[in-house]
Parts: sequence; C-alpha cells; structure tokens
Amino acid sequence: MPHRWSNTTDERQVTLWPHRSLPRRGFAAIILMAFLLATVPLYGLLGTVFLWGLLPFLLLAVAGLWWALEHTYKTAEVLETLTITPEQTRLVHQPPKGDVLTWECNTYWTRAQIYLTGGPVEHYVTLSGNGREVEIGRFLSEKERKILIGELKEALKDLAGKG
Repeated sequence: MPHRWSNTTDERQVTLWPHRSLPRRGFAAIILMAFLLATVPLYGLLGTVFLWGLLPFLLLAVAGLWWALEHTYKTAEVLETLTITPEQTRLVHQPPKGDVLTWECNTYWTRAQIYLTGGPVEHYVTLSGNGREVEIGRFLSEKERKILIGELKEALKDLAGKG
C-alpha cells in the first residue's frame, strides 16, 4: 500500500504517495532491453553505410523511451501528509512543481467523505471542515481509497472525542 500510518496516543499521521509499478532498477533494465532489441536488425548491416543511416533513429527511439519514463517519475513525485491530533487536523500536499498546499481544521468538525460517483475519480475521498472541502489520495487506486476512507473515519472518531 502506498500509504503509511504512524500512531501515538495523541496523534495519527498518514503519509500518502503514488504507487510505483516500475522501480528504478526495472527502468534501467527496460532501457537496456529496448536498446539491445532495437540493435538486432542492425547486425546484418554491420560494415555497410546503411548502418549509419539507421543508427540515429534507433538512438532517438531509445532516448524518447527514456524521456517518457523519466517524465512519469517526475510528475508522480507527489506526497501528502495528514496529521490528526485531538485539537487540529492538518493536510499538507506537496506537488512535484509549485507551492506546498496546506489545509487545517478543528478535528471535532473534520469529516471524511467518499463520493462513489461524480468526482474526478471513482470513490473520490475528501476531507471537509472550516468551510472547505479538500481531496486526499486522488492518485491512489480505487481499492486503496476504499481502505483509506475507513482508516480516516476511524482515526477522526478516535481523536475527535479527546479534544
């Protein structure tokens, strides 16, 4: 699961991040495999002038694959941290580019909701309170959001009564 809870008696904190189905080691293996497989048709052209005509296109294709995979790594550098104490609930959203976004509310008034349909994604999870509604875990899978909403409601219920 791409989220981790850390609990103390008076605080619950969950950190959320996007799932990585391709680790960096796999990234390197894919690039190497693409290069090696793309060179197979060129073996018959060794020693000819046609090799030099096709080689730049092969290198361009491998460079394009590298750029595309690297771009997905950069755009998925999102981190969300939700801290719940008896007095305050605080959500910090750190996008890959731009300013860090924060939202705070009294824990007693904080509500976790899930929208089965109608949101940007199925089973859209939000936190509401202090006159605002903010999304949390949009980058998680549907199954992970279903698990998260239960954990959020339980943590809010546990700590809201202590404040």
